[in-house]
Amino acid sequence: MPKTQSPKVLTKKHLARVERERIQNRNILIVSFSVLAIVVLLIGYGILDQLVLQGLQPVAKVGNQTITTHDFQIMVKYQRVQLISQYNNMSQLASLFGSDPNNSSYFQSQLSQISSELNDPTTMGQNVLTSMIDDLLIRQEAKKRGITVTDAEVEKGLQEAFGYYANGTPTPTVTPTEPATETLSPTQLALVTITPTPTTAPTDTPAPTPTSNATPTPTSAPVTPTVTPTSAPSATPTPYTLQGYQNRVKTAEDSLKSIGFTDADLRNIIKAQLYRQKLQDALTKDLKPQEEMVWARDILVANEATAKTVETRLKNGEDFAKVAKEMSTDTNTKDKGGDLGWFARGDMVKAFSDVAFSLKIGEISQPVKTTNGYDIIQVLGHEVRNLTSTQFATLKNKTFSDWLTAAEKSTTVVRYDTVWQSRVPTQPLFTPPASTTGQ
Repeated sequence: MPKTQSPKVLTKKHLARVERERIQNRNILIVSFSVLAIVVLLIGYGILDQLVLQGLQPVAKVGNQTITTHDFQIMVKYQRVQLISQYNNMSQLASLFGSDPNNSSYFQSQLSQISSELNDPTTMGQNVLTSMIDDLLIRQEAKKRGITVTDAEVEKGLQEAFGYYANGTPTPTVTPTEPATETLSPTQLALVTITPTPTTAPTDTPAPTPTSNATPTPTSAPVTPTVTPTSAPSATPTPYTLQGYQNRVKTAEDSLKSIGFTDADLRNIIKAQLYRQKLQDALTKDLKPQEEMVWARDILVANEATAKTVETRLKNGEDFAKVAKEMSTDTNTKDKGGDLGWFARGDMVKAFSDVAFSLKIGEISQPVKTTNGYDIIQVLGHEVRNLTSTQFATLKNKTFSDWLTAAEKSTTVVRYDTVWQSRVPTQPLFTPPASTTGQ
């Protein structure tokens, strides 16, 4: 019968070692799981940061409202799509008509300008951000004034942006203004015998009616499509049906899905344009189609010594027009005796305008230093003149632009440059065709 072994007796020393090993193994497992958890959390946070958190971070703040990274990047991508489309359309025109040297230089200039903007993310980002800041300033002022934009107005604006008019294509109504007559006073007749050339042709050319193939395109605000102002519709039938319009909107939206652009983004652009137009109308409602203007002639020279020589000759009684033809470096006006025509204050640099508007008719200024050199100015007329519809529209735009500049100065506007500059999208990529002139 085999001999039975007695169980091994563990000593206290052995038990202590076993316990230490158990604790070490447990600690190793805890550390391993902790490290794994931290790695998973970091990866998850990185994904969350890229997909969500960065998009919520502000790139600018206007008063108490922010512009988020997500909204900024969407608008930059949208602007890139618009510019690439413009480039491709211009390239097609260049291939058809670029063989003419006169046309070629124009097409190349346009293509170069578009290409330059697409290849300069910082400039594009800055332009888009400025436009978005302007939109917030406009909405804040609109809220103060009780100006609103309804969903129905947005829908109508969207339809018009795509060239669809449910009640027929509107016919623009132009309200002409009577141009000022050029009746010269005895003082003016003693100075000149020519009729002044207006700085802007006095024509009232209505804006072209949108065609059926119109698509949302940027206006001066880089990410805002054109919205045609409402006017009384004519009997002209709509160029295509409601279904055709809806199909075109869907096609446009589908083409923009790749950049994350949604129907809400498109409608927000339309709404921003409507707010802009309504506020501009409110700010300019009291403007009259008239403006203080000066008719002047000018002799431009490169340095002060030459300006003094010209001044002395004029004081000695030499004819201003003859001296201008001989001495002026302004190739646009010297052959006309330096005649600048009629101009408003904002048409010339401030130093020039300040002097011109302070002179009496017939008076000749001392040399005026400007960025172009030294000017000797003679005023030939000074009056409040009627504006053409084109000039009046320009005055309204300038008034609104001046308001925007003042609004930004009076509002706390913060641009987070290090944030937005590092997050300007370069998608969709721009790959210009090898040839754009058709030569």
